Amino acid sequence: MNKTPDNWRELLGEKLVSPEEAVGLIGHGQYVWAGGWTSVPPQLCGALAARGGELKDVTIVSFLTPYKWDTPENLANFNIITAYASPLDRAAVREGRMEYVPVVQFREGQMPPGMARLDAALIPISPPDSEGWCSFGSGVFFGPTVSKLAPLLIGEVHPEFIRTGGDNRVHISKFAKVAEYTLPPAVAPIPPRSEETELAAQVICTLVATEIVYDGCTLQFGIGDVSAALPVFLDDKHDLGVHTEILPGGVPDLLEKGIITGRNKPHHVGKIVASSLGQVGPEDIRRIDGNPAYELYDFTHTDDLRMLLQIENFVAVNNALAVDLTGNVSSETQGAGLFSGPGGQNAFAVGASCAAGGSVIVLPSSSLVGGERKTRIVGGHPPGTVHTVHRGYVDFVVTEQGIARLRGKSIRQRVDELISVAHPDFQAELRAEAKHLYGV
Repeated sequence: MNKTPDNWRELLGEKLVSPEEAVGLIGHGQYVWAGGWTSVPPQLCGALAARGGELKDVTIVSFLTPYKWDTPENLANFNIITAYASPLDRAAVREGRMEYVPVVQFREGQMPPGMARLDAALIPISPPDSEGWCSFGSGVFFGPTVSKLAPLLIGEVHPEFIRTGGDNRVHISKFAKVAEYTLPPAVAPIPPRSEETELAAQVICTLVATEIVYDGCTLQFGIGDVSAALPVFLDDKHDLGVHTEILPGGVPDLLEKGIITGRNKPHHVGKIVASSLGQVGPEDIRRIDGNPAYELYDFTHTDDLRMLLQIENFVAVNNALAVDLTGNVSSETQGAGLFSGPGGQNAFAVGASCAAGGSVIVLPSSSLVGGERKTRIVGGHPPGTVHTVHRGYVDFVVTEQGIARLRGKSIRQRVDELISVAHPDFQAELRAEAKHLYGV
């Protein structure tokens, strides 16, 4: 991988303009891609928001965005669509002020239904190397596909962006204009786990590592407090592979120790494959930068179910908000209220459940909500709850109370397994609910 030349600003020439001039290319009636999470260009978003009063019928398309579109001015000036609610727009979606599209279908090279129209795209990139290639940094997400499909590309240049292998590059010639990011470094914060969650995660990850993960399997790590903690518990394994959507911290240690080799994968043999880095500290990011073992690809590649079904020894580990007594998983809503989105959880669960490994759901057995303890193993989900993963694709549910093994089990057996991993304070109540709901 080529490095960024010192004179990259001179090489950009007239392409390099202010953020305000760059977004001046956006016109009335356009659908504008604004990225998600670490692929959001905040300075360009701010410049576009400032133009809101002079633009008509512009639609912003995003997902899990750290940019606050939920303001009276933005909602008056733009139509906003998200495919995954973030803490900044959760209330707006619940109250109908923003549109939400549940996206679970990913096919390589195509934008998912509901996100397919792209007239322009705002994309954060690294400076060009000596051959004009820019990196999407640590968050590729939909960058390559958007860059191919959107007729107008506007870039936000981040000098600190890392470079990796895979499909993590786009040529500067594709961009009409670019603006250098000049605000303080945009580092996604990694919120600390609560003490209770930390203790639960240690027990849960120990159970998953010792009882479910096996030598030679390929792993997917879901984003979240529990599943993202798993890598540090895998020191006694051998020849693991990684094919994941979000790569958590701790993986560089496993690679350097020879625990991750990727030699048994059916594709990308010997490589660690992801679409983005998430919950990764600065030291791990430095170790990933320029290391040929890491390949970041478009979300539509890493999450394409056709590819996942080819991984025979596949173990997918994902988080949940709640699991009912038959195994249905809710990870995106609290009742009818949207909390997040499905992301790739459904695709990975289906792929792993069809493999020799299995689909694993991890969650604490209970949580404190407003000072009151609530069970997360529930008799039945409340009305309006979305089943993110159908119970038929859930092989294991793991809490700090133990492992519920669901593959091939009857409803009666599933109820018994799941009550056994519920918090003890709720087991009698759940037994009564099971009798009422399922007759067992």
